[in-house]
Amino acid sequence: MSDRYAEIFARARREGRPALIPYVMAGDPDAETTLAVVRALGEAGADAVELGIPYSDPLADGPTIQAAAQRALEGGISFEGVLDLIDRLGGEGRVPLIAFGYANPVERYGHARFAARLAAAGALGAIVPDLPFEECDALRSDLRARGLGLTQLVAPTTSIDRAASIAAASDGFLYVVSRMGVTGAGGLDPAPVVEQVRLLRKVTGLPLAVGFGISKAEHVEAIGSVADGVIVGSALIDAIVGRRASDAAAAARAFVASLKIAARKA
Repeated sequence: MSDRYAEIFARARREGRPALIPYVMAGDPDAETTLAVVRALGEAGADAVELGIPYSDPLADGPTIQAAAQRALEGGISFEGVLDLIDRLGGEGRVPLIAFGYANPVERYGHARFAARLAAAGALGAIVPDLPFEECDALRSDLRARGLGLTQLVAPTTSIDRAASIAAASDGFLYVVSRMGVTGAGGLDPAPVVEQVRLLRKVTGLPLAVGFGISKAEHVEAIGSVADGVIVGSALIDAIVGRRASDAAAAARAFVASLKIAARKA
């Protein structure tokens, strides 16, 4: 498990840039569009893709991702349907996948069953943002038993001592939340994020990937100068909203290609 994550960040480091990790809502607006978009992201140079599992009550998601989840649910995607998409994409081996879902549907599906499906598809692991690290042992154990990771998040308000404990429980990398509140494009001041990353370096050797609010090339360039990875979700969804299949894929490819250029300047 750790070797697979480590290689992603090591490759980016060798190329003198942060790893680029886009987020896509599975099933938005339909399964075929998701397949086309994820394939395009891999072609454009994404290092991994977070594939969101639509949920009706997402605590961490801002308006853009909430709307994407609603479109996906209205389009008929199910938890099982998302795992089927991961199966198909994983079988192609174009880009490593990380499942991003909330605790309630994961628990209802069953930790062991969820882990087994991800492992069979060749996924890297999962991120469950509303599962505190003190309560993650069962899911983490089931994932680790199958060579997968459970990545944890730290917020700007997390004390450095607690951040160290969270990092010790995290697999693959530490997800650094850039600001308080929910996800969303814009409104990001890179300066405090840069300082946050520098402080976290003192308590963990894990790669640090920053998400929430990263939407522009300038963000990628500024934050990528200190972080090991950047995670882009809402801005990508905004770039492809209203498009389907090959049209959505072309927009996603162009968007991520522009960020990849910025990442090389970081």
